Formats: sequence, C-alpha cells, structure tokens
Amino acid sequence: MKIVSYNVNGLRPRIAQFGSLRNLLNSFDADIICFQETKLRRQEVTADLVMADGYESFFSCTRTSEKGRTGYSGVITFCRVKSAFSSNEVALPLAAEEGFTGLVGNSRISKDKLSFCAEDLKEFSKDELLSVDNEGRCIITDHSHFVLFNVYGPRAVHDDGERIQFKKNFYRILQKRWESLLHQGRRIFVVGDLNIAPFAIDRCDAGPDFENDEFRKWFKSMLLENGGQFSDTYRAKHPDKKEAYTCWPQNTGAEVFNFGSRIDHILCAGSCLHESDDLQCHSFIRCHVKECDIMTQYKRCKPEKALSAHRWKGGRSIKLEGSDHAPVFMTLHEIPEVSLHSTPSLSSRYVPMVHGIQQTLVSMLMKRQVSEQTKSCNMIHEDIAMGSYCEREEPVNQTGLPAMCPSQCQFPPSQDSEASISEPNEISISPSQETVSKARREYGKSIARQCNKSKKKARNSQGSQLSLRSFFQKSTNLDIGVNDSCTGSLNNQAEPSQPDPHLHETPTVSDAYSDSSQQYELDTSAHDQDLAEPNGSSTKEEKSNMASLEWQRIQQLMQNSIPICKGHKEPCIARVVKKQGPNFGRRFYVCARAEGPASNTEANCGYFKWAASKSRNK
Repeated sequence: MKIVSYNVNGLRPRIAQFGSLRNLLNSFDADIICFQETKLRRQEVTADLVMADGYESFFSCTRTSEKGRTGYSGVITFCRVKSAFSSNEVALPLAAEEGFTGLVGNSRISKDKLSFCAEDLKEFSKDELLSVDNEGRCIITDHSHFVLFNVYGPRAVHDDGERIQFKKNFYRILQKRWESLLHQGRRIFVVGDLNIAPFAIDRCDAGPDFENDEFRKWFKSMLLENGGQFSDTYRAKHPDKKEAYTCWPQNTGAEVFNFGSRIDHILCAGSCLHESDDLQCHSFIRCHVKECDIMTQYKRCKPEKALSAHRWKGGRSIKLEGSDHAPVFMTLHEIPEVSLHSTPSLSSRYVPMVHGIQQTLVSMLMKRQVSEQTKSCNMIHEDIAMGSYCEREEPVNQTGLPAMCPSQCQFPPSQDSEASISEPNEISISPSQETVSKARREYGKSIARQCNKSKKKARNSQGSQLSLRSFFQKSTNLDIGVNDSCTGSLNNQAEPSQPDPHLHETPTVSDAYSDSSQQYELDTSAHDQDLAEPNGSSTKEEKSNMASLEWQRIQQLMQNSIPICKGHKEPCIARVVKKQGPNFGRRFYVCARAEGPASNTEANCGYFKWAASKSRNK
C-alpha cells in the first residue's frame, strides 16, 4: 500500500500540467493520495476537478468570507479502489469527516461519522472551533486499521499576532482530537504540509534562534523521542540525510540551489498490527513501513537545468512548471484486508453540486442577468425595426446618429421583426404610411450597420499596438507624477535599513528606468522630434526602424539606472515591498541570481540597495 502527500499549490494548474485529473493521480501509482492547498471554492467544485475513474474522493474547501482567505487552502483525499460498494479494500474508508472539531458538515455526515468526545474541547468556544475548520484545512478518513488525517497547517509570520493565535488554536485542537483517538486504541497517520520544519537539519538557513520557535517545540513534543506518541516517518528511515527539502521559496529561485525546508510530513502513531504476546521489539514503523521518501522527480527545477542558475534574473529567464512543493510518500506492507463496506456519504459522488444538480446563488444570478440582457437587446432591436426611435428625441453623437450604449448593439434587427412589419395582408396601409414605414425600416437598418462598424473599429483599436511615442509624450500630469515619485539624483546611498526577509516582492520592469526625473526628462526632450509620427509617405520599414531605435534607447536608459551587484558585477533586479509597514511600496535592488547557501559563490551574493524613489506615502 502506498500513501502520497502533495501540496499542489492550486489543483487546477496541476491538472492542466498533466492533461487531466486522472493522469495526475495515476502518475503517483498510489492507493491514497492527499492534496493540500487546492485553492478551490465550494461553488467552483466540479466533477472534472474532484472525480476520476477508479478513485473515490473526499474534499474540504474554505468556508470563510474573510478577505484574502476565500479560494485559499483546501484539501482533498483520493482513494484508488476497484469498487465503491461492498469492498474489502483498505484504501476505501469506512467513514470520513470534514474538519476535526466535529462541527462542520454535520448535515452530510450521519452514522459513518467518526466518534469524538466534545467534552475534550470545553476550553474552546464554538466560534474558535468553527474558525479552525472553516478554512478547509483537514479531511479525516477512517480505514479501519488506521485513521488518516490530511492536514494543511496554517502559516503565521512572526509579527502577525492574529494568525499566530489562530495557528496555536489549530494545533491545540488538532492534538486534542489525536489524543481522543489514541485513547480509544486507534492508530493515526498524519500527512500533509504542516508548515513546520522540526529540526535544524530540515531547514537551509537555520539560525541561532531556530530551536526557540514555539511551534517547532510543539512538533518535537509530539515525537516518541521526546515523550510523545508519533514517529516522524521520514527521519525514522533517513535519520542523518541532509538537504532533504520539500518546499522552496518561489520569489527567490531558491529551488535552483535546493535552498529550502522540509515542512511536508508523514507521522505515525499507534501499535503494530501483529497479534503477539511479546510486542517489545515491535513497532508500526519497524514492522509495516517499508519506505518513506521525497518524490524529487516532481520538483520544478531539475538538476540538469542548474547551469541556468546564475541567469535566473528573478524568474524571467527560466520557467519552472509545477508546485513549489515536492510530494512525500510512504509504502506499507502486511496490511490485511477489512470487512465489506461501501464508500462514506461524504464522498464526492454524493455531493449534488459536483454533478451540477444543485445551482449556486451566483450561477443563478448570472444566468438571470444574461437572460435579462438578451431580452433587453431583443426589445431594443424590435423598437428599431418598428421605428420607435422616430417618436422621441435621442442624444446625437458626432456621426449624426442617435447615441447607443454598446449593450444595445449586440444583435442585428431580427428577421422576424421585419417580416411582421412587411406583411401586407394583416392591415391596410396608406401610401403615405407605407413610405413612413419604409423610411423607419431603412433607418433601423442604418443604425444596426453603424453599430456593427463601431464594434469592429473598437476591436481593431483594442488589438492594435500603441506607438512608442504615446509612452513618451510630454504632459503636465506625467511631469507632475515623475517629479513627485522620483528624486533628482542617482547617487543617493543605500539606506541602512533592510527589508523584512519574509516580505512578498514583485519584480518590476518599468521601475528599472524610472529612478531619475532628470534622466527621464532629458531623454524625452532630447528625442522629442524623433518620436514624431512618420508622415503619410513613410513606409512600414521606416516605422519599424523607428520603433527599434527607441527600444534601444529604452534599454540603454534601463541599463544606466540599474546598479551592479558587488558579488558578481552583474545588473541587479528591481523589486517592490508588498508587505504592509513603513516600507510598503518602496522599491529596492537585489542581486539577480537565485538564492542559495552562502558558501556557494554561484548563488545570490546578498547585495541590496534601496531605490531612490519616494513613491511611498509618508
């Protein structure tokens, strides 16, 4: 039996990467596959995302409406089975539960719900219990011989007190659930991204305060060697293996030099399955875990591509396909079959919304809105065909035709409307009335033709490429914006303060040549005449040469304004501080190479310099 745990960093891109969900699942050749960070909202869950032939699935999505948390996290467990009914396969669970507090999804969990004593959670309020489960971070499946927890642990930075408290509650309540099951004599497997690297050997840049982290201390207290009841399966099989990482920062290219951490785990607790009077030399790890390792073949950056490491340049020169995590797996042996049973009611096959039977409010409102817009357009064109626009005043545009909003020009007048007008036998029409009716029809047709021409013109103008001149024309607003956001000198020294190492950074191209208002004004004024639009006799070749010349000038300007890192004497890359705080919005320059160990001269040299911009609010 094989169990895999994988933080997919978005289930949709992983499915797209492999072509289909079934291809993705089959690539692991595993019996139980646990995904974390699926990034699916409940109203977005469809069969192609959670169901595949030969697999039963159990998912949990975030239920919170908190800003920044919707469409975030999420876990799903896939079980490979031959039959979902009357099966004795261990991979098919006997029971399943969403969350671990016992409060989520009670309406869909009946007799197959795992037993849990709520008395153990009296110290927590109902709101606290619901909050930890509302982010879709856990699915529990009972496989008779063991209970499997698929967990996506929360992340909390050191200065975010609210999330730190959330993380504390999350693991304290989770521990209570584990203790309750162990007290009942059950075996427990915990798999997933716990967002905790337990030992210094599991972190690339473990500093002197590494061991003092409260969550790291909690993790270690759960292990057998420290009086706990769990075994870290990977370390049990590879106690001294270094640089065994499962996650790498995305914004620094750290995966190029394998500069990461081991935060994806498989933990085991409980007794051996053997029935013997003498179990002193027995343990579940020793008797039933054949292998546990990291599936490095799923890493984004392959070893053979390391030669491009020094040209990483903030991720622009190479494309890394895949998640920023690598899967971990465990293979078991001597696991006996279980009694006949069917898939639990929490299975995706029993969720109506997955099969499209139940409509969400959003989908219903969207369909109603589309229906009303279509009806409105049909009514408008009927009015046009009937000549109703001649009976009231309409605003007139520059073309001399009544102004119409784009939504009123979606469809040409229907043939049915024209036919109903031109039917001669339904009503007698005088010659003068017939003339007016004909004029109205012609007028309606001319409006429709004008609308179609306007639509085509708008599409063409949207698809056309802007001229370089449009980016460099002088205007009062532009000059004011540049003067407000830039200083007058490029020789300002870097400020002594450094950015937070945990900040989120976004490389910017335009920042590279917007450091100095003097350089900008000098460039635009010196070449103002050259940027004039070519006259009518200019050929396409002349226009192309003009564009090429201006692009060369832009590149030269960019090169002149970008500092050179001291370690490699190479141009730096510009980034922006995205983390809220005193430096929010500030630009800075760093070495363009991928992050790696300080001992590696090919890795990032650590160069840093604040840009001279004063764009942040003071």
